[in-house]
Amino acid sequence: MAYNVAIMGATGAVGTEFLRILEQRNFPLASLKLLASHRSAGKKLTFAGEELVVEELGGNSFKGIDLVLASAGGEISKKFAPIAVAAGAVVVDNTSAFRMDPDVPLVVPEVNPQDIKTHKGIIANPNCSTIIMNVPVWPLHKAAPVRRIVVSTYQAASGAGAAAMAELEEGARAHLEGRPFEPTVLPHKAAFNVFSHNSAVGEDGYNEEERKMGLETRKIFHAPDIRIAATCVRVPVLRAHSEAINLEFAEPMSEQQVREILADAPGVTIVDDREKSYFPMPLDATGQDDVLVGRIRQDISQDGQIGIEMFVSGDQIRKGAALNAVQIAEML
Repeated sequence: MAYNVAIMGATGAVGTEFLRILEQRNFPLASLKLLASHRSAGKKLTFAGEELVVEELGGNSFKGIDLVLASAGGEISKKFAPIAVAAGAVVVDNTSAFRMDPDVPLVVPEVNPQDIKTHKGIIANPNCSTIIMNVPVWPLHKAAPVRRIVVSTYQAASGAGAAAMAELEEGARAHLEGRPFEPTVLPHKAAFNVFSHNSAVGEDGYNEEERKMGLETRKIFHAPDIRIAATCVRVPVLRAHSEAINLEFAEPMSEQQVREILADAPGVTIVDDREKSYFPMPLDATGQDDVLVGRIRQDISQDGQIGIEMFVSGDQIRKGAALNAVQIAEML
């Protein structure tokens, strides 16, 4: 069976990645419709050797559509996802619009594919940092319950979209050439700099990205009691996020056990060569489907082998967004 698919937000970084992944994975398409804002309507994008014209997103865009892959921003999804569902489509939404809605499943296919069956027309794709953390943590949590996660992220410009990636490149050129440069996409200069994630900071001192990682992980794992503390940071990397993850387990978990579990875990590749000091790096993770995991070691600050440290890198646009959504669609 082949499906009529629409991509909402087709000209963005995630939208164009949808096109690549649908082609690479030979998704069963009867038709493909590209939808974007008025200013992008009329643009041409290539898919499977053919040029497709981008159409303006509107209330009548979803007639005859079976599946919508959405990545056009939260407010756009809030407006148009219900319209698409009413027209008979299933929406896999890559924004934050529906993630914490109790009636909308929040899915990482390697973790909770069974939740897809509970959908009422909309399935939410988690935040990129959440996905990249959850893929390697989940198989460990199944083996021995995780009680606490402390995570620090090193997030690429790609998390803020194609415009932020372009701004990082231009800022780097300006810095090296000694030219003045003021950012307009990100709040601070990204080139040769590190700054706190550019999401709103609440009264508790945590920003939205940090709260998402905790709230979403507890929902995905169906584990409301896991304690999670995150610190999310932007780094001068074009694409692929990295994370330093500290896990506290309810029972002993040895380094060797972690290696054996992750060696067989779906969506994970172990990159951990201590002799050559070669571990997960965003340059290696870029374009990869798997999350790279390394620096696996016992947390020496905890007694009884209940703590594990590791470092991961994952392609934010791919597994952190578009690939995860297409995997959900395949399972549908």
